[in-house]
Amino acid sequence: MDLPDFGIPPQLARRMSMAEQHEYLRTKLTRRRTLVTAGAVASGLLTGCSGSGSGTGGPKPSPSTLTKVPGSAVAPFGRHLAFGADAKTQMRISWQVPAAVRKPYVRIGLRPDELDRKTEAELRDLKTPERAGVSAAVEQYYLHAALDGLRPATTYYYGVGHDGFDPASPGNRATIASFRTAPASPPERFVFTAFGDQGVGTHAADNDRALLRLDPAFHLHAGDICYANPTGKGKDSDAFQAGMWDVFLKQTESVAKSVPWMVTTGNHDMEAWYSPDGYGGQLARFSLPDNGFDPRTAPGVYAFTYGNVGVVALDANDVSYEIPANFGYSEGRQTKWLDRRLGELRADGSVDFVVVYFHHCAYSTSTHASDGGIRAEWVPLFARHEVDLVINGHNHVYERTDAIKNGEVGKPVPIGAATDPRRDGIVYVTAGGGGKDLYGFPNGVEESYEGHVTERESVDSFRWTRSRDTKAENVEWSRVRYRGFSFLAVEARSGTKPRLTVSALTPEGERIDHFEVRRG
Repeated sequence: MDLPDFGIPPQLARRMSMAEQHEYLRTKLTRRRTLVTAGAVASGLLTGCSGSGSGTGGPKPSPSTLTKVPGSAVAPFGRHLAFGADAKTQMRISWQVPAAVRKPYVRIGLRPDELDRKTEAELRDLKTPERAGVSAAVEQYYLHAALDGLRPATTYYYGVGHDGFDPASPGNRATIASFRTAPASPPERFVFTAFGDQGVGTHAADNDRALLRLDPAFHLHAGDICYANPTGKGKDSDAFQAGMWDVFLKQTESVAKSVPWMVTTGNHDMEAWYSPDGYGGQLARFSLPDNGFDPRTAPGVYAFTYGNVGVVALDANDVSYEIPANFGYSEGRQTKWLDRRLGELRADGSVDFVVVYFHHCAYSTSTHASDGGIRAEWVPLFARHEVDLVINGHNHVYERTDAIKNGEVGKPVPIGAATDPRRDGIVYVTAGGGGKDLYGFPNGVEESYEGHVTERESVDSFRWTRSRDTKAENVEWSRVRYRGFSFLAVEARSGTKPRLTVSALTPEGERIDHFEVRRG
């Protein structure tokens, strides 16, 4: 694919941080900005796909812009849910419209025919300038409604609308969807799912359909969400194909309109035009829990609790040695927050298990291998607080470790085995088979998965160092390796013997791995 030219000389881009690239692009391209006219929207964009342009953060549309397209001609699409900081009482509903609208809102109720509560929505828009490789500028409109004061363990029905489009009207009833809040106390059993590196395409959609069949309580997306930024290096080649977000949100809506779709940030999710840290696009498109170290600049960092499981999302761009565009941007605040939050979760008597997910891998042998920055900054905290499960993406494979303690195998965990992190160490899972093109394993290293186990004592791999070099290492912790599309399904059980049953499944439902994490 030919990428639009951002105009930053390659030799210069290699030395620039995300903030420096943002300033360069803004200075150079602002004068070239032309927005999509209402006539262009009416002629081709009302289907909810705004082409292959790229998004930029900018001012809110003027009142004259808001009146150019009748609200009755604009259909919402791309609905996606997320918990608030309290999953029992808060839900965030987000969606997109292909043209600006007046007075957007959400209707909710306990019955689909009684949507008697109306909540105003916030408009956030992103703009794309005309530039080389983009035939027209693009403006995208994202809407967000914060629902607070909900009842725990309750199913709510909702519809999204605006002036001219009422979801409660007979012609629009098909757009009504539902969600369920987290329970007030741990249920006996629930299931959640996870993967990273999804993108747009047949395999990504297959995984979405597979998730729906499991009816998960929520889904964890470990970064590299859409690949509107196709290269993800923090360089001049990181073009922004903003229209890919329109396609992605339509693709994902079948699941995300009813299952909280909890995302974090990957390297392909940094987009320099939006903001100095590259996260302006994610801030516009997603509403996530606001209890991280700074939700205004780091939307992919937060925590929530569902039942007896505490979940922590992290932004690994902050500590990655491999891709340093945002290295150190939090100045250590994220790591301090992580230490504090893990301590709070471990002190909570209702929480049996702590699950952490982020993008770059602490332990993997596939293409990107392991990131020494993750190991240096976060792995010691995971060990200190006895984290039960770590989920990563970045490498487009499924790979699972034995229980790792002090950087070595604390206990072998064959397929079907059980482990206790208090004694054995932590299992790390790379779940990067969400839908994007697959990777492989080092030359000569065979796959090994359920029904196809191949014994191997060690694997030659490497880790990234702070100098951005790679250091070879021979590892014994690579237990399961599968080169195929897949996702995680995690069953949590409470009671006197709480446990997590972790399974890796193909989109067709074939199980390729399973193991248990036990406490008590």
